[in-house]
Amino acid sequence: MRFSWMPGRTEPSAPTPRISLKVRLREACAPLAVRPFRLHYAARMCSWTGSAVAPIALAFAVLRLGGGPAGLSLVLAAGVIPQILLLLIGGVVADRFSRDQVMVWTNIISAVVEGVAALLLWAGRAEVWHLVVMSALCGAASAFFGPAAGGIVVEVVPATMRRQANALLKLSQNLVKIGGPAVGGVLVAAVGTSWVIAWDAATFAVAAVLCACIALPPARAKVRTGVVADLREGWADFWGRRWLWVMVIQGAVVVPAWLVGFQLLGPVYGKEFLKGAGAWGVVASAFSGGLVLGAAVALLTTARRVGIVVCLGTGTMALPLAAMALKGPLLVVAAATCVAGTGLALSMTVWAGLVQERIPKERLGRVTSYSTLGQLLPVPVGYLIAGRLSATIGVRSTLAAGAVVIVAAAVLPLVLRQVRVLALAPAAATADSEGALVSAPR
Repeated sequence: MRFSWMPGRTEPSAPTPRISLKVRLREACAPLAVRPFRLHYAARMCSWTGSAVAPIALAFAVLRLGGGPAGLSLVLAAGVIPQILLLLIGGVVADRFSRDQVMVWTNIISAVVEGVAALLLWAGRAEVWHLVVMSALCGAASAFFGPAAGGIVVEVVPATMRRQANALLKLSQNLVKIGGPAVGGVLVAAVGTSWVIAWDAATFAVAAVLCACIALPPARAKVRTGVVADLREGWADFWGRRWLWVMVIQGAVVVPAWLVGFQLLGPVYGKEFLKGAGAWGVVASAFSGGLVLGAAVALLTTARRVGIVVCLGTGTMALPLAAMALKGPLLVVAAATCVAGTGLALSMTVWAGLVQERIPKERLGRVTSYSTLGQLLPVPVGYLIAGRLSATIGVRSTLAAGAVVIVAAAVLPLVLRQVRVLALAPAAATADSEGALVSAPR
């Protein structure tokens, strides 16, 4: 007698053929054969090489002008505040107008603004308020650039190649991040802050030219409504997808907890327990290496169960905070940070593919802007709370609390079946369509 759950006798099936690494690499690079994506990729790579070194130059420029920590914090805040204020408008613009043209003009604005700042620094006429204005204008431009760049992959890459396209972009960005700060420091010492900022301006200009060459076909005409109506439509689409806003809430909890634990308290821990900045630099490098590894894994493999992958990847971000809370040695903290970087890059890449698949491209900019804003808003509050909390209960206790918060935020969404079953459509199902799968649940 055989129970229904027992497997019956079947003929031995043919073994699944193994795909060689050479074939996987060829498939991974397939999006680069598509000219519009190749131009987009080249533009992003060019811009990233400038953005990787510019923060070091900007910081030293402020300090050399006598701004001190207060001046530097003002410059940094000026870059973030316009993004928060204008991000939703940026989503509307990305959905109303051609995304490649939005990217062209935002790159031009950034190139001109940074070019002027570089000239002022070179001529010895710059003041801290000049750099505050520069940072604010570049932050405003990025509020429009982000939603446009996030949605353009859907327009320039066939649906079957989006996973590889997203992973290629993430992998390349993370590779540039590894050496960027070190190269920036060397260049500032060798040629001065004005030339490094001028280089960043030049990369924006080249990126603008490359984006102009993408030349997307004109968008289909649609009835023009007011900005408020567009924002309302985007909000309805965002709020109507329970899986989406639940995961955005997850990000709104995890992002500030991670930034507080790693970026704010991490260096403090490095100074007190890891013998200084050199050791903390090893930890930061381990995180960058993990980001590259995670993007490579996303490029060479296919993760179907997106909800589970994102939650597990998010949960790994608690490991470095827990290791520091337990007073772990350098190698343990570095290893935990590498794992966190891997989980973060993998989860971000597969999540981007799911959003591109499920959200109609004519509303993708607005939905993305709502998602990004939801994760940005709690960050300043998190910094303020962490400063007071660490002074009251200590750095390690605050790190432990951050680890617990991240684990809870990572696990709780899995209680919802709608999150657990989130999955990318099989390649065969998307082969006949360039947009989202029609039968995919909202």
